[in-house]
Amino acid sequence: MNKNNYCIIMAGGIGARFWPMSRQNHPKQFIDILGTGETLIQSTFNRFRKVCPAENIYIVTNEIYKKQVLEQLPAIRESQVLCEPSRRNTAPCIAYANYRILRENPEANVVVAPSDHIILKEDIFTEVITAALDASEKNNWLLTLGIQPSRPDTGYGYIQFDEGITCKSDSRIKKVKTFTEKPQLEMAREFLASGDFLWNSGIFIWKLKTIMAAFEKYLPEIDQLFREGTGKYGTASEDAFIRQTYSVCKSISIDYGIMEKAEDVYVLSSDFGWSDLGTWGSLYDTRIKDENANAIVGQNVLMYDSRNCIVNMPKEKLVVLQGLDDYIVVEDEGILLVCRKGDEQQIRQFVNDVMIEKGEKYV
Repeated sequence: MNKNNYCIIMAGGIGARFWPMSRQNHPKQFIDILGTGETLIQSTFNRFRKVCPAENIYIVTNEIYKKQVLEQLPAIRESQVLCEPSRRNTAPCIAYANYRILRENPEANVVVAPSDHIILKEDIFTEVITAALDASEKNNWLLTLGIQPSRPDTGYGYIQFDEGITCKSDSRIKKVKTFTEKPQLEMAREFLASGDFLWNSGIFIWKLKTIMAAFEKYLPEIDQLFREGTGKYGTASEDAFIRQTYSVCKSISIDYGIMEKAEDVYVLSSDFGWSDLGTWGSLYDTRIKDENANAIVGQNVLMYDSRNCIVNMPKEKLVVLQGLDDYIVVEDEGILLVCRKGDEQQIRQFVNDVMIEKGEKYV
C-alpha cells in the first residue's frame, strides 16, 4: 500500500433531511441506516482502509461529535480527528485537513469523501479510487468522480465532460467542461439525453501540492487564514488557533470556491452502485422492495392496499398502514413523520418549524 495515500473523511453534517432518525446530537453518519451492522462512517472508513493506511485517514467533524467518532472508529488515534468549532462548508474543512497533512507528509496524494455515502460495488470502488490516485499522482489535476446517471434526478449536481479531451492512460478520465447544481427536471432530462453529463459524487482526488496551490490561487483569503497556523498544527496551540480561525472564516463549498473556477479539472466516469443517501427517497432506491414496491424496515409492519412507500419503524413497534401510495413513514424515539415522497425536500422546513414550535430536544 502506498504510504503517500491519504484520506480526508468529512463527517460534520447533521443530515436534517433524514429526520427524525438523524438528529443534531446523533446524525446519520453515526447510524446503521442500512441495517448492515455498520454505521455509515464505519463503512466509509473500512472502505478507504483498502487504499490508505489507517494512520493516514483523517476525520473532519464538528467538535460535538468527536466522542462518537472515536467510539465508532477505534482504529484511529485522537490526533486523526480534526474538530471544527462551527460549520463552514467543505472548503475550510479541506483547507484545515490540508495543513495538518502537510505537517506530516508534503508528498501526500489525497482522496476526500463524505462519510455518509452508499457504495454497493465495493471492489469496483476500490479499483476506481486506486486508478484516480494513480492519475493524480502523475498529473497536476483536480480530479473528481462522476457517476453514470440512471435517471434525470434533480437532487444531484451534474458534471459535463469534454469527450475530446481524454486521459491517454485511462479513457474513463475526461476534462470537465461545466458544473451544474441540482437542475430542474426538464434540464435534468436534457442532461441525461445528451450523454456527456455525470452525477457529481462529491468525492475528490488530488496531490496535496496541487490542491494547496489551487487554494492559494482561488481562495487566497481562506488559504492565508490556515497558513497562519503553521507551527501550531499538531501542538497544544492548534485548538485555540482553529477556534479563532473559524470565527472569521467564510462558509463556502470546495465546488463553488475552486472546482468551478480551476482549469485542470478532470472527472473519472464511474459506476459502483453509488448513492449520496441525502434523503429518504434515495434510501428507498437502494432498499429491497416487496411485491407492492414498499421498502420496509421493522419486524411488525403490516401493509394493506399500500405501494411505493418507505417505512422505517422500531423493531418492537406494531404498525398497520392502509391506503398509502408513495409515502415516507418513519418513527424514532417517539417522533413520527408521515410525508409524501415527492415532498421530502420540505423535511428541512419541518425540522425548522419543530425547533421553533416544540424546542431543540426534538431535532
